[in-house]
Amino acid sequence: MNAVSLQPEGRSDVQGSQPDATGRKNMRQLIQLRWGAVIGQVATIAVVHFGLDVRLPLMPMVGVLLTLVVFNIISTLRCRARPSVSNNELFAALLVDVCMLTVQLYLSGGATNPFISLYLLQVTLGAVLLSGWRVWAIVVFTTAGYIGLDQISQPLPLPMTLERDLSSPQMQAALICFVLNAALLVVFITRINGNLRQRDARLASLRQRAAEEEHIVRMGLLASGAAHELGTPLATLAVILGDWARAPAVAADPELGQDVSEMQSQVRRCKSIVSGILLSAGEARGEGSEETTLLTFLDRLVEEWRLLHPATRLDYDNRFGEDPPMASDSTLKQMIFNVLDNAYDAAPEALRLQVDRERDDLVLTVTDQGPGFTPSMLAQIGKPYQSTKGRPGKGLGLFLSVNVARTLGGRLTAANTDAGGARVRIALPLAVLVLDDEPDDAKGGRDAS
Repeated sequence: MNAVSLQPEGRSDVQGSQPDATGRKNMRQLIQLRWGAVIGQVATIAVVHFGLDVRLPLMPMVGVLLTLVVFNIISTLRCRARPSVSNNELFAALLVDVCMLTVQLYLSGGATNPFISLYLLQVTLGAVLLSGWRVWAIVVFTTAGYIGLDQISQPLPLPMTLERDLSSPQMQAALICFVLNAALLVVFITRINGNLRQRDARLASLRQRAAEEEHIVRMGLLASGAAHELGTPLATLAVILGDWARAPAVAADPELGQDVSEMQSQVRRCKSIVSGILLSAGEARGEGSEETTLLTFLDRLVEEWRLLHPATRLDYDNRFGEDPPMASDSTLKQMIFNVLDNAYDAAPEALRLQVDRERDDLVLTVTDQGPGFTPSMLAQIGKPYQSTKGRPGKGLGLFLSVNVARTLGGRLTAANTDAGGARVRIALPLAVLVLDDEPDDAKGGRDAS
């Protein structure tokens, strides 16, 4: 298993995240490390050749550096053009680095060059970045390079001394190589660990979301079973109340008739709630729907909510414009009701619902004048049982609304207003809400067939 991406090669992160994003970040780290290697080699060659007066084959070594620069530019362009980097590509990049290091060492003393320990840096990077056989392939290539350089290389005109202090050129070069290896490993491994932490946090978030959705599915199954069981007694009550409303005794008593009418209204409300539970629990969307228009749907929704909350002022500002056809949707209605009810619980005096169109999205903005969301609540929007009401079972309204919006391809965001209070914004794509206008001849052609 890859020590960095923690997933088999070629697979994507779960639930639609970018494929192999960690591999791409690690390739960027290799590119930055390679630029550092180019600068370091230029400095080393200049110091040795001109400062220590040790004759080096400058032209071949500069040619190797130019090759490394060209390869790094190509790697940079490819990394920008494509969203993913496979483990094989990281392996190929490290092989190029090993080959370029081997050529430079061949031109500058071979195995006697103190910088031969840079092979260990390549092995370490391979162990961190690569998986399975690729790590051992890097070990084999570096070992073969070391053995080959011991047999064949261009010697340096550098006097060998037995001195063990820093006055010896060999000891100075060994110290520089050690410091370089240590510094590069610290910088690179720290950045790789940062990539790992980011990926782990993303995976933890996705796992938590999956667990929450699994929990709500189980809860939805329980709710749908209860809703199905409640359907029969509610239908029976509706029939009985209908008979009572037509009875002469009820018709002759206005007060009794008003009570029966109120009971019928409450039964219809219960049936509507049951239908919403069934749809939210996973029943087919659009069940029992009827064709209407978008503005009519919203106008009726606002009117019904006002009837249920007569003591609250709901300012309704519809700026959408045109009125496209749509099918009335109980799930969508329940989602908007949840947001309005949540705002009502925070500030029952006055609410505002504004409807806009932004490109191809329907945007609904609910604003209240309450205390607003706490910072912890804003950080947990869309998670179940996040509530400041202090009552068991609360905190599911916004969670359900977020999931419905996500199911419809939209998004729900929350924020606090500058003047105090909270603002919840729902953006839904019109493509999943409105009905397509079809020519009459097209419909007739289907009927004729």
